[in-house]
Amino acid sequence: MELLRKSIFGFLIAGALGSPALAEKRVALVIGNSNYEQAENLANPINDAELMAETFKTAGFDTVDLRRNLKIADMRRALRDFIEKSSDADIAVVYYAGHGIEVEGVNYLIPVDAVLDRDTDVYDEAVSLERVLVAVEPAKKLRLVILDACRDSPFVRSMKRTLATRSIGRGLAKVEPTTSNTLIAFASKAGSTASDGLGKKNSPFASALVNYVTMPGLDLRKAFGYVRDDVLKSTNNRQEPYLYGSLGGDDLSLVPAEPSSTGLQADPQAPVRRDYDRALQLATRDGWEAFLSQYAEGFYANLAKGQLKKIAAEEARIAAAEKAKLAEQEKVRLAAEGARQVEIAKAAAVAKAAEESQIAAEKTRRIEQEKAAAAEDARAAQEKAAAAEQARLAADRASEEKKQQVAALGKPEQTANDLPRSLQAELRRVGCNTGSADGNWNAASQSALELFNKHAGMKLDTKSASADALDAVKSKTGRICPLTCDAGYRADGDRCTRIVCRNGYALTDENTCEKVETKPVAKRKREAPARTVETPVPASGLARADAANSSGTYKTCMGALSGCYARAIQRMSPENAKSWCNRRPTC
Repeated sequence: MELLRKSIFGFLIAGALGSPALAEKRVALVIGNSNYEQAENLANPINDAELMAETFKTAGFDTVDLRRNLKIADMRRALRDFIEKSSDADIAVVYYAGHGIEVEGVNYLIPVDAVLDRDTDVYDEAVSLERVLVAVEPAKKLRLVILDACRDSPFVRSMKRTLATRSIGRGLAKVEPTTSNTLIAFASKAGSTASDGLGKKNSPFASALVNYVTMPGLDLRKAFGYVRDDVLKSTNNRQEPYLYGSLGGDDLSLVPAEPSSTGLQADPQAPVRRDYDRALQLATRDGWEAFLSQYAEGFYANLAKGQLKKIAAEEARIAAAEKAKLAEQEKVRLAAEGARQVEIAKAAAVAKAAEESQIAAEKTRRIEQEKAAAAEDARAAQEKAAAAEQARLAADRASEEKKQQVAALGKPEQTANDLPRSLQAELRRVGCNTGSADGNWNAASQSALELFNKHAGMKLDTKSASADALDAVKSKTGRICPLTCDAGYRADGDRCTRIVCRNGYALTDENTCEKVETKPVAKRKREAPARTVETPVPASGLARADAANSSGTYKTCMGALSGCYARAIQRMSPENAKSWCNRRPTC
């Protein structure tokens, strides 16, 4: 009676510890809309909804309500009924897959019978995200809405605008939940569209969700970070899921962590292995027969049967050796007593047979010993492999626990440099940054962003790199900052090309070609070859031109500047350079 009470008590304790659902109530509403009456059907929302519903059921949710292809009235009724279920729940989840739309900054989920001819039809034909949040609001601990509704909506392309100023967005709009412990997950960040998973059974977002969101003990912020990484990888960085809302400092998961200790799990084979080792030390027939009476089947039972065969072979060898010994003694005795030849021959035959029997028994014993040794080697290898597997499981468990201790919002060691580096690279692309993209946000990087603000007409904060600045620069498809070239060069697309003046024209300090006026030069005697020299310009005219150049009021008509000949000789003939630099001021 006492044993029965202990068994029932142990069973109840095990059941209570092994069922997380007893600790908190979790409910989920899953909606998949594929068969639209006024638009092309979507391939995967039904598949995604069924996959998520099965995932929640496997995770032990108390209630999982799966709805397919809901019309407007059915959709409102489903949300109304879900309020009753979430009213006494700790965790409430709504998952929606299908078309969505954003109008005037408000997000709407589109039923399959929606008729959206005009932008104002959305108020009557669709369900707002706010209405969905009302359905999960009664939950005590966590409210989660997952929207795989950022697909490229055909309604946006065909919808008529009743007001030119009314905005209709591409994808869904950014949201900020006003209720604490409320999270809203988008398949793609605000203003962008998500893939339906062309050619596959499920969308990239749903395929990643099922791997992480119900992982026991994994904080939801960390889980959605893993989902983001998987989707970015599977879509070649074209789709980036986003999570809106905030939670407290404690980890919050959809499925509680399984009770575990850092030690190894109990080995179910430990008792039988312990008894086997004892029988092996005893090494007697009685010991092995006692072991087999307790463990008649299994790996160790087969090993014990092999040990019994080994003992039987040894007993047969001993009996054969004894028999051979007695036969040899009988042969010697008869010979000593002068027995007849027939009796001696008979004794010799018996001795020979006994000897052959002894040899056979020895061979059998050796074979059984080898079999037993091989079985022991196999046992040792199996136990070694089992121990290695237990050690691996313990290491994996410790690694996972260490991962869960990392900050829930992800990988600061990466984003600390990745954001400035990405912004620097984008500023280079639009022609505003001439430095390197090294992740060091210094004065040169700030100046590059200031230059972008000037030419793009924006007022981004230049003190530090920000995600808003990165998005703003990424949105520009071409060069924003004009190309600046050195003297003697001009901008040609994205390159600086050298300015070449035609014959009779010279390049001025203002990077323009101006015609050179040449004066007749008197003929010189042949015996005195002409030398090209720079004729001094009157000091008063030179000083006036240099002063105007310093103040920024210089004009070509003021005459040459200091060092004119040295610069001109690189671009024209000596005669033209001399004539150009000796010109008289005309203004």
